[in-house]
Amino acid sequence: MKVAVIGASGLVGRVMLQVLEEQNFPLTELILVASSRSIGQKVKWKNQIYTLCSIDDAIAKKPHLALFSAGGSVSLEYAPKFAEVGCYVVDNSSAWRMDPTTKLIVPEINGYSIQTNDLIIANPNCSTIQMVLALSSLHKAYQIKRIVVSTYQSISGSGQKAMAQFEAERLNQPYEAFYPHRIDRNCLPQCDVFLDNDYTKEEMKLVNETQKIFDEPQIAVSATAVRVPVTGGHSESVNVSFKKPFEIETAKALIASTHGVVLLDRPKESVYPMPLNAWGKDEVFVGRVRADLFVENALNMWIVADNLRKGAATNAVQIAQLLVKKGFL
Repeated sequence: MKVAVIGASGLVGRVMLQVLEEQNFPLTELILVASSRSIGQKVKWKNQIYTLCSIDDAIAKKPHLALFSAGGSVSLEYAPKFAEVGCYVVDNSSAWRMDPTTKLIVPEINGYSIQTNDLIIANPNCSTIQMVLALSSLHKAYQIKRIVVSTYQSISGSGQKAMAQFEAERLNQPYEAFYPHRIDRNCLPQCDVFLDNDYTKEEMKLVNETQKIFDEPQIAVSATAVRVPVTGGHSESVNVSFKKPFEIETAKALIASTHGVVLLDRPKESVYPMPLNAWGKDEVFVGRVRADLFVENALNMWIVADNLRKGAATNAVQIAQLLVKKGFL
């Protein structure tokens, strides 16, 4: 099996390679693709040295699977070209997520829907993945009516230039600004650009992607996305209202039973999810689960996950593993 990683030298690309190795993904040939400025550089994987090549060279090799993490414009142009040579594409950008002909997949929730002709498959946004997975069992049992979510997103979600700004600020060194304001010792209530409705693109991803993944366009989602000076791991404060009543202990049990979710909810012992502890792990962690004091059939929870792993690379590799399990690869 020939596997191409597009954007192999980026933050998510490097984690994809790490996850492929950890999962012992059954590939026989690895093709590593980078931007023009990185072509020819060497990368070590499983004690072998690989040379970064161009994306056109990768297409010529006709890989069976391509994991994309190179930005939306690259995905829009090249994902169809890989599909034309019979290659399955798992794309980590926002390019294909809301395309009505493209599946948007969190394997634990809707992986069953992938068909053999789904050559381009979209990986959801990092903040969406952890939220919908944490809520998935509750939605099956009680039917979500409305979600109010505030995110606390790490700077690693913005890429290497953002990380460079943060490190330079912390060391009091000159830097090329990526964010419109200082990020160290600060919180920016802006993730991505503002749209005409005064919500950011990141906030609207939480709205649109949640509805698509659950196949429930009537679910109301109100989101505020905030960038915080944390180097790894996204956190979310979520208030969710359901159509049906629930018992809080039963709800906790449902969360704990969800595949890929870990319940850490002993607040009196100061046990709850934190990005520092989630970093480097594939699970989504949930805690501070409690009934809303004023809204009927509603509860609050705190959700944390490593945004580069389950929020990006791990979910993409899990989709690839599902393609193997289904016999498509």
